[in-house]
Amino acid sequence: MNADITVLPELQAYIDPLTPEEDEALERSLLTEGCRDALVLWGTTLVDGHNRYRLCQKHGLPFRTVQNERFQSMEDVHLWMIDQHLGRRSISDFQRGVLALRKREIIAGRRSTAAAAVLAVKAEATAEAPWEGDTDPLVAQALANVPKVPDEALDTREALARAARLTAAQVKMIETIHQNATPEVVAAVKSGELSLGAAAVVASLPIAEQQTAAAAGAQELKQAARRVREAKKKPKAAAAESGTTEAAPADSAALQARITELEAENERLRQQVKALQELLAE
Repeated sequence: MNADITVLPELQAYIDPLTPEEDEALERSLLTEGCRDALVLWGTTLVDGHNRYRLCQKHGLPFRTVQNERFQSMEDVHLWMIDQHLGRRSISDFQRGVLALRKREIIAGRRSTAAAAVLAVKAEATAEAPWEGDTDPLVAQALANVPKVPDEALDTREALARAARLTAAQVKMIETIHQNATPEVVAAVKSGELSLGAAAVVASLPIAEQQTAAAAGAQELKQAARRVREAKKKPKAAAAESGTTEAAPADSAALQARITELEAENERLRQQVKALQELLAE
């Protein structure tokens, strides 16, 4: 048993904790069969197996550890943890979507950093050196130190859906919840009290209304979602009966503006990826 293990709160909290039922099932399994899977370490830092480590410590059970030598940074650790959990069946659709969104943010940040680093190295080589291209060993070494980025960009909703094994519609709802829902609404989704569809609708309400509904319980959250849906149907029904097309309500205009903003952001990310690919190909 290795006592030289560091538990970082940020890694322990990076993945949603087990439910009480899941924790009890794991504890029974460890007491019956022992800790069969090795805990994954980066140096002395515990990366995978926080729940097993806690329970083994509680009951004095032996366990094995294994080092992952490929980690170079905390971002590498986060990406590995995300991929490990996306490959498991026990997590919910919402958890899958949130993990895929986290992965997209890390990859986008890495691509931006790598593109800037490549530009800086090549600009310095052009300004200060007589050689051409990247033939100088110092330039080659500098380029080798540029942060590596995964091949997948995850810059479209469809790519996110594939990574998370969800539909594009589910990803869209999870994006809405992730960006706009209050912690109380998110908690209701995680607990299974509120569906993805209902939570995405509730997330369109002002923060105060979300909090008020959540304070009244899951049934009130569902009622709030129903009221929002019905309110959106009434103008359409009235327009259909009169045979006229009414102007879009203010909230529809705001939604369209948000869609435009997201499309622009996606295009910016695509251009960054394209620029990086072209620079690396030179």
